[in-house]
Amino acid sequence: MIEISKMSFSYAGSKTPVFSNFSLSVGTGRVCGLLGKNGTGKTTLLYLMAGLLRPRQGSVTMGGVETARRRVETLREMFLVPEEFYLPDISLDAYVRANAPFYPRFSREVLDSCLADFGLEGRLRLGSLSMGQKKKAYMSFALAAGTRLVLMDEPTNGLDIPSKSTFRRVVARCMTDVRTLVISTHQVHDVESLLDHLVIISTSGLLLDASAADICARYSFGLRQPGEPQDGVVYSEPTPQGDAVIARRSGGDPETQPNLELLFNAIAGGRIGREDFSGGKEARP
Repeated sequence: MIEISKMSFSYAGSKTPVFSNFSLSVGTGRVCGLLGKNGTGKTTLLYLMAGLLRPRQGSVTMGGVETARRRVETLREMFLVPEEFYLPDISLDAYVRANAPFYPRFSREVLDSCLADFGLEGRLRLGSLSMGQKKKAYMSFALAAGTRLVLMDEPTNGLDIPSKSTFRRVVARCMTDVRTLVISTHQVHDVESLLDHLVIISTSGLLLDASAADICARYSFGLRQPGEPQDGVVYSEPTPQGDAVIARRSGGDPETQPNLELLFNAIAGGRIGREDFSGGKEARP
């Protein structure tokens, strides 16, 4: 779906590159979580994928076509939901009439279904919605557009707790084998049950590029009380309920739901590296 090859990028006037010789492939049919500390370039990477920024060196392609060329056949297959956006003070019907023709597989049925799940049924005027409601409406349109690639930057910011649960349900229902969703977020607990692939970046490059299945096959996540054996533990953090741990799985260990916040901290702290997911050979950043 998206192929980034030896890409370098820096903003005009900055001597510090955001990315240097960076490579990444995002396959079709994935819900990919993009994680990293503030300032590591998550939003910049989404904009490079969308073709709104152009790499200084290397390439960012979708289906073999450079996204920065902004070809019509590429644009109609991608939709970016930024963290902050503007919606005009018009009715939803007028917004659909103006924008839906750009997306050949747009579905009003999907849009109405997503809106209903978010509790936004009826005639909507976009300018009168709260920020959280605007985000729900915009994400609903993004999913209804039927594009093969959807990019979302902090999609759960501004959503209340019930709406975060609805977001997960709506996204899961709209995913297909030919659609790819990339979610950049700090709120990993909001989306960790959705993700089937995880990418973690830092200012030095790519720290992790692994499927959820591979993570679960290699590690177990759980709680251990003081005094319990620490066999296989590679990282732990104290909690009121005991130590939250990541341990290497042996053959008979049951599979567990990954704790992505714990995994992120372990990787950021150097306790788990990319070599753990590449057969012992460090992948090139």
